[in-house]
Amino acid sequence: MKWNKGLTGMLLAAFLCSVPGLGIATPAQASTIEYKFDFGGGAVETGYTGVSASLSYNSARGYGFRTPEKMRNVNASGTGVASDAVQFLATGTKSENTFDVDLPPGLYEVSVTLGDTSRSSVAAEGVYQVINMTGNGAKDRFQIPVTDGQLNLLVTEGKEGASFTLSALEIKQLSSNPVTKRTIYIGGDSTVCNYYPLDSSVQAGWGQLLPEFVNPNTFQIRNMASGGQIARGFHQDGQLEAIVQYIKPGDYFILQLGINDTNPKHNESEAEFKDWMRDMIRQVKAKGATVILSTPQGRATDFNANNVHNAENRWYRSTILALAQEEQAPLVDLNVLSSAYFTSIGKEATLALYMKGDTLHPNHAGARELARLVAQDLKRQGLSGF
Repeated sequence: MKWNKGLTGMLLAAFLCSVPGLGIATPAQASTIEYKFDFGGGAVETGYTGVSASLSYNSARGYGFRTPEKMRNVNASGTGVASDAVQFLATGTKSENTFDVDLPPGLYEVSVTLGDTSRSSVAAEGVYQVINMTGNGAKDRFQIPVTDGQLNLLVTEGKEGASFTLSALEIKQLSSNPVTKRTIYIGGDSTVCNYYPLDSSVQAGWGQLLPEFVNPNTFQIRNMASGGQIARGFHQDGQLEAIVQYIKPGDYFILQLGINDTNPKHNESEAEFKDWMRDMIRQVKAKGATVILSTPQGRATDFNANNVHNAENRWYRSTILALAQEEQAPLVDLNVLSSAYFTSIGKEATLALYMKGDTLHPNHAGARELARLVAQDLKRQGLSGF
């Protein structure tokens, strides 16, 4: 659909006239477009535009729900914009039950605040944008290029049976050029993925903390990892699809799987694991991007009688090393790097980097140390941005 020039022009004019000394938009100023939506049936927060579940899209307004009959207003347990929300009754990344906003072509930053939900994902343009946001009022943001004149966004499954709700949405144009800055995409499992709130969660994945060790002027990071994931699932469930849709030359894709793949319940052999991983590597390389393989760290308790940490035989590590060589992909052997670090700090200090009573999943401090090891090794290998 075409973007609504009249609506955008009115928004820009109102913005410019509100700034002392500004009355006529220059070309540089004309790229500034910003929306702030407060969803639900309750009071609308100052500075936001209220959107009820019944608001149908029309071209004169330039925003609204495509299928409002599949939306409903619900309460939420937060405050301000998070005190109410809308619930999506039809979901799935390909669903037409979207909130649509007319936008001129360009690059946008989209900030989302969920309502009450145990686990939800955000999709736009038919693919995942944020994976498994957890907890009531969870917040995250992402960059997205808009090329067809309209943003189409929905909240969808992160966990079967959960409610999928949206409390607030902010959209800000970053550039009139619909191309993201260089991006590091991350694929993985629960030791890699994001936990919410991002800045204060007790548990964390190293992908969540990697931004602390990356030059933000060079890269943005898109962590597409999810708990419990295996190679077949990442390939087939929509996460790879989202990456392939957007990844471009100059981008990186860091891929770490293997922990859950070794669990017999997933019925995935080591040969099948290798095939799924190889296909993901080749699909991303075909887009001109660089694939970086990583081996998973071991358990906190993988110490021998000499107090040396070693987990080299875990989680298909040998297959990952073979793939890196066969596909000529850079390798971060986090398994060995983390063991060397754990040995240097000792058993008790290592346990303190994991969740209480859990020898597999790092806490926030542990994820930070693993992210540091990943970034240091990539810098050692000469990859830019670290």
